Amino acid sequence: MVTPRAAPLAGLRVVVTRPQAQAEGLAELIREAGGEPLCVPAIEIRELADPRAVYAIADRLESFDMAVFVSRNAVRAALGLLRARRGGKPWPAKLSVATVGQGSRQELAAQGFTAVVAPPARSDSEALLALPEFAALTGKRIVIFRGEGGRQLLGETLAARGAAVEFAACYQRRRPASGAMQELKARGVDALTVSSTEGLENFLKMLGDGASQRLARIPLFVPHPRVAEAAARRGLARVIVAGPRDAEMVAALVAYFGSAS
Repeated sequence: MVTPRAAPLAGLRVVVTRPQAQAEGLAELIREAGGEPLCVPAIEIRELADPRAVYAIADRLESFDMAVFVSRNAVRAALGLLRARRGGKPWPAKLSVATVGQGSRQELAAQGFTAVVAPPARSDSEALLALPEFAALTGKRIVIFRGEGGRQLLGETLAARGAAVEFAACYQRRRPASGAMQELKARGVDALTVSSTEGLENFLKMLGDGASQRLARIPLFVPHPRVAEAAARRGLARVIVAGPRDAEMVAALVAYFGSAS
């Protein structure tokens, strides 16, 4: 028999808005805590229509001093394209690897990279830029693997510190169709989790007119103060900054609903 202590999220429905390929880890932890995860991706990851720009980077990968991957999606998409172009050619010995978050660091480790520069705690560009490896960059050539678009802070700061920076967009992000929303509205939810400002904006658009009003009483769990600020601008008041890791998100859910009971 499962006791309430062993199932702190029992009876609660929690929306997981991460892209489909990244949702299961968080969903499984919610299940283990007794909750019901409702996976409604707010961002759809797609392959590039034309990979020639990334292939051009692959052809001169040896010319760079550092490769920065901004997300787990960037790791998967970029390495897939690089290997498709370079075949069995090994990773350049002098090309160091860095990434913003622990999830992408784990993905790089799974892909065979052992010496990855990454922030030990926070998972954002600001934390990466604070590391000593990024202090003196004059004459360094850096390639940033990311999705199409995205924040400019990382590239602009690296360039201001003297680096020659190139961006390599290796996948597309799109807002999914909102077909799952009717079921979501009918069933009702107890909490919402989002992973980025883009995901939040997409979800609100998918929800339709009056989205902010519908979510006003539902606690929103986010990974970073920047996302919380975006939520506040959209009129969402019940926002909890949990942290970027799956375990942190679930711990915040458990703490919130435990204190509310």
